[in-house]
Amino acid sequence: MTNYLDFEKPLAEIEGKAEELRAVARENQEMDLEAEAAALDEKAGALLVDLYKDLTPWRKCQVARHPDRPHCKDYIEAIFTEYTPLAGDRNFADDHAVMGGLARFDDQAVVVIGHEKGNDTQSRLTHNFGMARPEGYRKAIRLMEMADQFRLPIITLVDTPGAYPGKGAEERGQSEAIARSTEKCLQVKVPLVSVVIGEGGSGGAVAFATANRLAMLEHSIYSVISPEGCATILWKDAERMREAAEALRLTAQDLHQLEVCDKIIPEPTGGAHRHRSDAMENVRVAVRDMLKDLSDLSPKELLKERRSKFLAMGSKGLAA
Repeated sequence: MTNYLDFEKPLAEIEGKAEELRAVARENQEMDLEAEAAALDEKAGALLVDLYKDLTPWRKCQVARHPDRPHCKDYIEAIFTEYTPLAGDRNFADDHAVMGGLARFDDQAVVVIGHEKGNDTQSRLTHNFGMARPEGYRKAIRLMEMADQFRLPIITLVDTPGAYPGKGAEERGQSEAIARSTEKCLQVKVPLVSVVIGEGGSGGAVAFATANRLAMLEHSIYSVISPEGCATILWKDAERMREAAEALRLTAQDLHQLEVCDKIIPEPTGGAHRHRSDAMENVRVAVRDMLKDLSDLSPKELLKERRSKFLAMGSKGLAA
């Protein structure tokens, strides 16, 4: 069953009518309604293209958060082989919001780390909706250190509303863990590439995305705060999230223009959730290209390039 977003309601009506016609035809074999249903399919296809042709920032937020988008686990299963999960931070616990381990990508040994949101009620609770606790970031640090030791490229998949803000997480050093993870990203001497596959929220995303190359799916978002949170702080009104989404410049297109994002990965018409395998293949190609782009750099050059990239952010236009 398709989960339609609020701006897709006209599309839902057309596709629903087409399915009703086909259901009537299945019950009554003498009725031939396929031509009418096909005409509705064609109309729905044209409407889908029109809806996704020029999405507003708020609508991109909705698409990025769509529950049917492929998540970290889906990408690992689709584009990696011989994945061996590694658990725990060797300090407190295993955080299921962060998954990672050893794998092969195009027959090359790599370390993959990502946020996992879950795809149904039970798995979302298990993975805490992709909101990592300190032990999740410390697990990521442990995996990055291992990758650095064995000279393995690191691939991170970002999809989180932000770090978990609970009392226990704060007591166990949430901000320190995020800072240490970000620091470790800057220290590793191996290629580090990151892909925002859905929602890149706050420091919880930065802790995985401080990479040599950052790619974003076409309808993903990456921001210091959610539009709802921003609207609540600035205007004391979460309902002004559409205005906040415009101001935050959080879309892949805005961030590419600001030189925060290095590559925009195209999504199938209607978003990654409509054609999951095509979207995941596009990510695989983008990751392959980014790793190839870094393959000839020495450890010293990788460090220098990564550091220079982040020092240069925000300087565009300052001279004026």
